[in-house]
Formats: sequence, structure tokens, C-alpha cells
Amino acid sequence: MNSKDFINRLAKELQPEMAYEGGKDIPKWQREAREKLQDLLGLPLDTCPLDFKITKETVYDDYTRYDFTYQSEPGYYVPCALLRPSCAKGPLPAVICLQGHSTGMHISLGETKFANDQKSIDGGRDFAVRAVKEGFCAIAMEQRYMGVCGSDETGTPSCIGSVENASMGALLLGRTAIGERVWDVQRLIDVIESELSDCIDPRKIILMGNSGGGSVTFYASCMDERIALSMPSCAVCTYDDSIMAMNHCPCNFIPHIRRYFNMGDLGALIAPRPFVMVSGEKDPIFPLAGAKKSFEIIKSAYQDLGKRDLCRMVIGNGGHQFYPDDAWPIAKQLLNGME
Repeated sequence: MNSKDFINRLAKELQPEMAYEGGKDIPKWQREAREKLQDLLGLPLDTCPLDFKITKETVYDDYTRYDFTYQSEPGYYVPCALLRPSCAKGPLPAVICLQGHSTGMHISLGETKFANDQKSIDGGRDFAVRAVKEGFCAIAMEQRYMGVCGSDETGTPSCIGSVENASMGALLLGRTAIGERVWDVQRLIDVIESELSDCIDPRKIILMGNSGGGSVTFYASCMDERIALSMPSCAVCTYDDSIMAMNHCPCNFIPHIRRYFNMGDLGALIAPRPFVMVSGEKDPIFPLAGAKKSFEIIKSAYQDLGKRDLCRMVIGNGGHQFYPDDAWPIAKQLLNGME
């Protein structure tokens, strides 16, 4: 037996120590599981003043764009762009948009800077543009090691590559790339609450993303109960069928996590908040069979809490992309149900 087969066999035999099981004190399990996940992600990071600054304002026909930055941890500033519909009157629900492994947040804004950007946009990844069309404010956030926060001259994220992978340095410091990205989302919610509440309703924050952005959407939603609706796309699967089964960017790896949880177990931390899990029927790196296994565990937590209707799975008829026409009607239905 080779080493890969051996480690996969160990995974198949290992029951996660903190697996979700119905019939127990769910709030107690969620508290303990969230504390463990926080530790595994290497959180919390150091807090500091947000130092929020709007750097540019641009008026378009359908929306006004506000480019801004905020300080996530001492010395680290996160670039963002807020799109506010021109017809907005008072605070609106907001969608935080997380692109996956791509050339940067401009993909969410429907902008092209590099050769293959249009292909990403055509795959439904212009999240912020679509969110505005659906009647929401939208915030595109640049994620660590991607875009202006860490891409090379070709737009390739610095968390990808066999020679140098900047995100791996975080592990040597007891941090994780996903943990850093989750922290940036949490601090962005702090910004919404303290600086943007005149145009954004902080009670109705939606978090969405595809692929690597879907992964951060998932983990951030597990960690932060201020996220009212979670919509990860092509990111939720069993570790055994996806992250451990094939080549993935190292930033997907969280040391020790499979000892304690599978992804379906973690999804129970999102319950009973509205949850829309999007998968591709032909997704080669987050296979549908493993996605369905995870969803069944997540759905069981919603059933145990009497909120089965707030947990939905959308299966697109293609591969590793977002399916806006399938997913948005369900997300809006669940969000409207909160009112």
C-alpha cells in the first residue's frame, strides 16, 4: 500500500471526535464546536482600530461605487468596493461577495484585467453586479493572497504554485490562510455595523462565494452568527471526497481538522440561519456525491431545530461555477421569510 492509499484508509476509518449527532444539547455542541473550529483556524487575530477610509466614489447609471479600505489586524488593510443601487432609500440588505482562486475581486465587479477574466465572469462569478440587480447592496472584498493582496503580474494568486506559496507561511506562525480570510470577513461586518449602517441593514448580511470564496463563506458562516444567510458554491463536500482525494490549493488545508469534524458536521454550526448550498452536477474537485453526503448531515441539524425549510441545496447542471439563476430565487425566498 502506498502512502496516499494509507492516509486515505486512515481517514475512512476515523470517526470525527466532535461529529454532529442529533438528540443532544445542540446549542452546547455548537458552542464547543465553534470554540474548537476557532482554535483550528488560528483565531482570533489581534484586534485594532478599523481605520475605515473611503478612497474613491464613482457614480454609474444603476449604482454608486464606493472604494474603501479598513484595517483588519495591525498594519494589514483590506481593499473593498461597495455598490449601492441608485434607487436605494434607507438601509438595504447587503451581499458580501468572495471570489474564488482568481485574479482578484474585480471578477465580482464584472471587470476584466487579465486574459481569462471573462471566462470567470461568464461562469456566474460577477457576484456584486448580480446582487445589485437583485436589489441588494454588494461589497466585493479582496481576499488574502489574491488580487492586489497577493497576485503576480499574470494575476495568479500567491497561494497557488509549487515554487512559492505565500499562504503556507501562515502555518509556521500558527495561523491558516482560511482563518485569515474569515477574520477579514468578520472585521468587514464590524465595518458594516459601525460605519455603513446608514446604507446597509446589519441584520441582513448575506455571505456568498464560489470555490475558494465558497470555502471562506462556509467557515465564516460557521464562526459568525451575524451572517444572516450563507450561500457557498462549489465548496462544501466531505474532506475525504475532495480536499484529501485530489490536488487542491494548500490554502484549503486546516491542520488537524479532520480529526474533529467533517464538513457536514461543521455545517451544523450555521443552523438554523438560512443556508443555500450550491453544487455543480459535474464539479470535478468538489464531487456531487460527497457534497450530498455533507448536505444530509447539515439538513439533519436543521430538522433537529425544527427549521428544515431554511436549508436548501441547489444543483447546477454544469461544473465548477456559480449558478445565479438557480440560486438567487431561493436565497431571496429564504431572506424574505425572515421578515
